[in-house]
Parts: sequence; C-alpha cells; structure tokens
Amino acid sequence: MLVNKSISFIDLIKWTFIHIAWLTVMMGAIAALYYFDIISINIPWLPVSVIGTAVAFYVGFKNNQSYDRMWEARKIWGGIINDSRAWGMMVDGYVTNLFKENKVSETELQQHKKRLIYRHIAWLYAHRSQLLVATSWEHISQGGFLTKRVNYYQKKFGVGLVDDEITRTELKLFLPEEEHDRLINHVNTATQIINEQSRDLTKLREQDLIDDFRHTQMEEVLRTFYTLQGKNERIKKFPLPRQYANMSRYFVGIFITLLPFSMIPELMKLGDWGIWLSIPITALIGWVYVMMEVIGDYSENPFQGLANDIPMMSLCRVIEIDLREMLGETDLPPKVEAKNGVLM
Repeated sequence: MLVNKSISFIDLIKWTFIHIAWLTVMMGAIAALYYFDIISINIPWLPVSVIGTAVAFYVGFKNNQSYDRMWEARKIWGGIINDSRAWGMMVDGYVTNLFKENKVSETELQQHKKRLIYRHIAWLYAHRSQLLVATSWEHISQGGFLTKRVNYYQKKFGVGLVDDEITRTELKLFLPEEEHDRLINHVNTATQIINEQSRDLTKLREQDLIDDFRHTQMEEVLRTFYTLQGKNERIKKFPLPRQYANMSRYFVGIFITLLPFSMIPELMKLGDWGIWLSIPITALIGWVYVMMEVIGDYSENPFQGLANDIPMMSLCRVIEIDLREMLGETDLPPKVEAKNGVLM
C-alpha cells in the first residue's frame, strides 16, 4: 500500500519511463514520416475523438471494478482484525476453571490460552502466504520481460521490502513441532489450522474448561474465519473477467495507433514547428490512456506482492501484537514500518 500523501514526480517517471519512451519513439517516428513527405494520411479528428471517448468510458468501468476488488479485500482484512480480537477476548475470558470440579492451575490455563492464540497467529501468516502464491493471470506469471520487471518491482516496492521467508519461520514459532510438520504438508494449511482449533475446543469442552454455550460461540468465531478466508480466496482465484481486463488494452491500442495520424497533420497546420510540437503532445495523450489502463490492470489483483497490495504483513503484525498483549506478554515484535513509501 502506498502511504505517502502524493507520488513524487521522480517516482512517477521511474515507474512509467518505459511507456514514456516507447510512446515518444513511436510518435517521433510517425512525425518523421510526415516531415519527409513519406506519408500524407490525414484521419479526421471527429472519429478518433469518438473512439477516444468510448475507450475512456470502457477503461473507467474496468478501473471501477478493479478498485472494488481491492477495497473489498481491505474490508475482508478489516473483518479478520475485528474477529481476531474477539477470538483473543473469548480465549482469555472463556477458558477458565468456572465449570470444572477439579481445578487446574493457572499455569495450565495459560498454556491452553497461549496454544489457541498462537495457533490463530499461525493461521494469519499461513493465510497471507497462500494469498501471495501467484496465479496464471497475474503479471509475474506472464514470462519474459514482464516477469523480470514485476520481480524488480516486488523487490524494490513490494514483498521484497519485508523478507517474505519470515512467514515460514514464524509458523514454527507459533505451532508445536509435531503439529507444524503435520499441517504444513496439507494443500491448504490455513484451512487445517482452523480445523485444528476446532478439535482443540472439543478437547477443552471434554475437560470442562468451557461449557456448551462458550464452545458454541467460539466455534462460531472459527466459522467466521473460514468465511473471511473464503472471501479472500475468491478474489485471489477468480480474476476480473478477461473480456473486460483484456479488451480495454486492445481498445487503448487502437486509439493510440490512430491518434498520431489525426493529431500530427492537424498540428502541422501551425507551421514547421508544429510537427515537432506534435511529438510530445501525442505522446502525452497516449501516456494518459496507457496509464489509465495500467492502473486498472495492476489494481485488479490485490494479493500479488506489489506496492498497491493490501498491507497484509502489517495487518498480521498488528493482530499478533494485540493478541500477545492479551496473554500478558511484553516481549513483542515491532510494527511493520513503511519503506520507500510502501507499507506491506
């Protein structure tokens, strides 16, 4: 997530230099063809402007849908934060000697509470790691130059800012060794961790450390975690329909291709200097349309480890700190801080 108030001009040039370069070269080459009288094509501006307006509406629709996916993902993680705190509160307040004839020690109670809360923290990190696994339609899976470029952006402005291997290490910190080795090999580790929580609650009920009512309430919270996990997985595994995501790219390409054959002849009427003025003007117009397309393209997948992602690592750490404080711990990990203007 970008956290600076604004994107600096230098960063804007850095992130979009490739598009600026190829648009300038393209428009300059076409302008040279007109300058040396190699071509004399003159497309009326009216049809080109109609196409440009239609493309702007279409790309705007795509961007709205991309933003909705990103904002829905953020709301889901907001729900995870709220229900995680509720889970910590229930573990702290419900697991007691209240219904048990043969009381157990406070140390044993604390061990039960710590196991339930630590396992939930493990679920958070496991769920995050699974959401970061690339799908076939994400940019990093496309191969060639695009994959190299996205790898660079991930390292400089994405998950590379926080060592992603830390999630694998932290699972070992929050799960017993036998449990970790058993659950980590499942297809969906996060799902199995929640199921393990349910099994643990059943054992606590058998020991009368919780009653039926509290058992039912805590199982309901676990169900909400499944619901929230499923919503995130739906966004991750169901892309923005390709007919919307890809066709807008073709439409932008058509408009940019037609643009110089209408704009350059029009500006040539201003004199010899008009043809050179046409190069930055047509490149600028093309850049605006390309960036509208690119912004929507990179916003439709909020879990791909880039700067515009949901800051899952930061949110997981916030929840971890809150829950461990409920256990009375004071040796807490630091909050995840933004780096290079990006919070992950």
